[in-house]
Amino acid sequence: MLERCLEALAIVPDTWVVDATFGAGGHTRALLARGARVLAIDQDPRSSEHVEALRTDLGRAGVADPAERFRFVGGNFRDLAHLVHDAGLDDVRGVLLDLGVSSMQLDEGERGFAFRHDGPLDMRMAASGPSAADLVREASVEELAAWLHRYGEERHSRRIARAIVAARDAAPIVTTARLKEVVQAAYPPGPRRDHPARRTFQALRLVVNDELGALEAALAATAEVLVPGGRLVVLAYHSLEDRIVKRAFRDRADLRPLQKRPLEATEAEVEANPRARSAKLRAAEKVEASA
Repeated sequence: MLERCLEALAIVPDTWVVDATFGAGGHTRALLARGARVLAIDQDPRSSEHVEALRTDLGRAGVADPAERFRFVGGNFRDLAHLVHDAGLDDVRGVLLDLGVSSMQLDEGERGFAFRHDGPLDMRMAASGPSAADLVREASVEELAAWLHRYGEERHSRRIARAIVAARDAAPIVTTARLKEVVQAAYPPGPRRDHPARRTFQALRLVVNDELGALEAALAATAEVLVPGGRLVVLAYHSLEDRIVKRAFRDRADLRPLQKRPLEATEAEVEANPRARSAKLRAAEKVEASA
């Protein structure tokens, strides 16, 4: 949905846009190509190699002062206002939030995000704090069931939680393959649309990274960084994220939604990027709170 993100941002050449989820730099490169100046943010330490590659490409393209076109700061977008202030910017005209785990992270089995790859049960976007293996080892049945129900919207949350605790008593659950096996065995038989482990992995990832709390903080921070007329564009990939964005756009006096309903991916966009199948794009414009 790259093109529709760019359209919604209504980029004014030579003005600053914050790409608050830099990842491998795809959105930032597209923003720069449209003439924007970009402040990129990411908490994943592995983003640094993509930052250096982009800086190298800017130099090869003959950009005299790359820092006047592109800057990067490491951090969580929950601290958006502080990160933008520390970067010396006070005239931001766009903020882009591409939520959830990136394709780059999903494809790295050693990060432990995906049940499709065997690896350590980690799931940390940053290189600090408790991992998913820590949560699985220490949480009670009640805590696990609550997380699976709230953050995974898992109907069989208590059944899976009991299975996890029983399995860890027999042997520690420290790999994605082992957790996937435990959840799959606990799931009731019958037809299903998704893999039985998908919601469990989603729930643990959200808890490990406090993703919903970070999203709420980032949405609140946009009031401090966007100039009037500036645009906020958010790509959400599941209903929990989208509800938070929808509520913020509805309740905030300083944000005017640009659509009544979120935009969803076209067949062509899904074919180009299957992850876009669940994407919902919402955009809003900063207005004076009294308006």
